[in-house]
Amino acid sequence: MSPPSVHDHVERLLTAVTTAAQAHYGDRLISLIVFGSMGRGTPRHDSDLDLLVVVDDLPNGRMPRVHDFAPVERALADTRAAGRAAGFATECSPVLRTPAEIIAGSPLLLDMVEDARVLYDREGFFGGAMARLRARLAALGARRIWRGNAWLWDLKPDYRPGDVFEL
Repeated sequence: MSPPSVHDHVERLLTAVTTAAQAHYGDRLISLIVFGSMGRGTPRHDSDLDLLVVVDDLPNGRMPRVHDFAPVERALADTRAAGRAAGFATECSPVLRTPAEIIAGSPLLLDMVEDARVLYDREGFFGGAMARLRARLAALGARRIWRGNAWLWDLKPDYRPGDVFEL
């Protein structure tokens, strides 16, 4: 039997994390998004599982949120162990936000405009946030510029010193 492909490993992880997040957060879960190389569909054996987890009533502060996410990580333990045995070194890298924090915006969302994969999105919350951000970027004439295997955003190509703009 041949070892699992990177794609197979990623799909098992995404199924497991979706199930675990829904079980842990229940009705509090608003959106679950994978971004980075897994969201782009270009993962490697050592790619992280970059997640945006949008949840109602999150505790304040990074460490309380990490602690709140711990049951989801524990639920992934067997899937990650099977992946390690097959040569995959996947770490989970969650970003936990409330719906209000997503609406307020963040530069992190620029990483998701073109390359996010929606795993769960209650009532299209994240999809709506991305549509509004895409529209704003289009109005600014913004463009993503690739430099090797990384990119940057030129948010306002016609920028002049003193211009003020908002995303």
